[in-house]
Amino acid sequence: MTFRLGLTGSIGMGKSTTARLFADMGCAVWDADAAVHRMYSENGAAIAPMHDIVPDAIIDGTVSRPILRDLIAVDPTLLKKIEAIVHPLVAKDRQIFFESADADIAVFDIPLLFEMGTETSMDAVVCVSIPPKTQQNRVLERGTMSLEQFEQIRAKQMPIADKMARSDYVVVTDTMDHAREQVSKIVMQIRKGLKDA
Repeated sequence: MTFRLGLTGSIGMGKSTTARLFADMGCAVWDADAAVHRMYSENGAAIAPMHDIVPDAIIDGTVSRPILRDLIAVDPTLLKKIEAIVHPLVAKDRQIFFESADADIAVFDIPLLFEMGTETSMDAVVCVSIPPKTQQNRVLERGTMSLEQFEQIRAKQMPIADKMARSDYVVVTDTMDHAREQVSKIVMQIRKGLKDA
């Protein structure tokens, strides 16, 4: 049996790094953002249906995320239409990954795990966390968005305290060593449970 472990957290809290730590321990890792990226790339599953509703966002056979963001800013109703296309494709991609995973633990890196209700299909959930000021500094240091854009994204996400309260495990990503130590304990605990089952 493969154990389904959801991995979530808010923007800039170290989710991708934590996912890599799980991979280092032999877990299979699926990344929701990477799945969307594949669907938006040339010959991706989302290209044809997206062309029907937002033809201006298709550039050279791929979905342009900056253009898509601008179009949604002008017409917020577009978001629901896009989600209606993308979410089922992502769910299908996740299921295909799970069915082919040969690891004892499959980690699902999903930023909006709770917002989408996907936690119900997981055996347990890990939430990554750091203080808000550290989160803000990390995101702004990337140089890919303004403070205003960051605050807009954070406002759309469930408060981190709520995510932590609903999770089975919390990984504090203040340092790499501390995060690795916590991930190691979680994996050992799950593997012990699988062995005893």
